[in-house]
Amino acid sequence: MDPAARTVVLITGCSSGIGLHLAVRLASDPSRSFKVYATMRDLAAQGTLWEAARARRCPPESLETLELDVRDSDSVAAARARVTEGRVDVLVCNAGRGLLGPLEGHGPGAVGSILDVNVVGTVRTVQAFLPDMKRRGSGRVLVTGSMGGLMGIPFNAVYCASKFALEGLCESLAVLLLPFGVHVSLIECGPVHTAFYEKLEGGLGGALDQADARTRHLFSLYQRHCERVAREAQDPEEVAEVFMAALHAPQPALRYFCTERFLPLARLRLDDPSGRSYVAAMHHAVFVADPGAMQSGDSEPDAAPETAVHASDRCPL
Repeated sequence: MDPAARTVVLITGCSSGIGLHLAVRLASDPSRSFKVYATMRDLAAQGTLWEAARARRCPPESLETLELDVRDSDSVAAARARVTEGRVDVLVCNAGRGLLGPLEGHGPGAVGSILDVNVVGTVRTVQAFLPDMKRRGSGRVLVTGSMGGLMGIPFNAVYCASKFALEGLCESLAVLLLPFGVHVSLIECGPVHTAFYEKLEGGLGGALDQADARTRHLFSLYQRHCERVAREAQDPEEVAEVFMAALHAPQPALRYFCTERFLPLARLRLDDPSGRSYVAAMHHAVFVADPGAMQSGDSEPDAAPETAVHASDRCPL
């Protein structure tokens, strides 16, 4: 294929997980119709990406790595300037971080970091590439969303706040950009086997010693819940195929769901606008459905949480 005719894709957050798998999936596509710029905050972490690319026999000209830190507008602009084709046809905003634990245990620095990467970082990146797409009258923006952006999840308050913000950002842009020929899509992920927990801001659970005994006990129950949910976590390759579907769709949708498992809970938020049904159902699913969960009137041990969820399992539910 003529290099000038290839679809140019730039992806943030490619050092591991979904970004890495999507970059390699595109670069190894049999059609050889993609040029992929896989970006990450620190290029010292690119080794795993290139190992995967070699394993999939990606043509050398199909994949290039760039340093891009979504927290720094100058870094985003510098990466954009290094795209030799002078355009990006598909922008994938995938960089993100998690924050897990009782809200009172999160310091202002940790909270600010999550919002800076997940929300403001996405805004910076879209701001850098959207004007050219609008001028050309074509382009796609794919954003890694989460079921945690569609419903509140205990012990994920700040993370969910950041993902809820992305829902509003993308929905607003989708409405505006219709006449420009630019499409915005959210890829709504459930639990995925990635290094998500290894990159939690402040570590697993935050400063748990700042929370009361009941909250610490509930956190241990939440961890048990995550262990159950993680058994059915998706492989990043499955999620990459959902991105591919959005990328190829003639009329892209605003939302693509990697799993429908949690949609009944999400629908409760609309079926009962008061929120009572959702709050009760989510509380029961996380804290009561487990046969070992604390029942009303049970004692509340003043103990540290139990074994942490495995570091390779992402559990936003």
